[in-house]
Amino acid sequence: MEKKTAPPVVNDINVTPMVDVMLVLLIIFMVITPMLQKGAQVENAKTKNAIAMQDADKEDAIQVSVTRDGRFFLSPGNSQIHLEDLPGKVKDLQTNKLDKRVYIRADARAKYEAVEDVVDNLRAAGVDQVGLITDLIQQEGAAPAAAPAAK
Repeated sequence: MEKKTAPPVVNDINVTPMVDVMLVLLIIFMVITPMLQKGAQVENAKTKNAIAMQDADKEDAIQVSVTRDGRFFLSPGNSQIHLEDLPGKVKDLQTNKLDKRVYIRADARAKYEAVEDVVDNLRAAGVDQVGLITDLIQQEGAAPAAAPAAK
C-alpha cells in the first residue's frame, strides 16, 4: 500500500480576500463621507481674508444653515427648523455648554434677509458670539484651504 503525502506548502499570500474587503470598505467610505458634513448642503460664500474656525467642526458645535431657497437647518441633528423656533432650540442646546458660540453657514446665493433673520433670532436667544462660515478664495498657485473659515 502506498503512503499518501501531504500537498506541498504554499508560500504565496492569497490577497484576493484582502482586496475584496478593501473594495467593500472603499464603497462604504464613499457612501458615508457626504453624510459626515454638518448642516445642510450649502455653497459657502468666498472671502479673501477669512479666519479659520476649527471649533465649527466639533461634533457638538451649534450651526444654523441657511439654504439657497430660504430653509433653515439646525445642527447637531441637522433638522429643519422654522425661524420662530430657533431661539428656544438654541437656548436648549446651549444649556451646560462652555462655548456659547453659534455658527451660521449660509449659501452664497441665499437672500441677505434670511441671514439677517437668523442673526436677529440668535440675538433674541441671548447669543453674543456668532461665527459666519465662509470659504477662502483660492489664490493662483495656492494650496486648497482645509479648514472652514469665518469672517
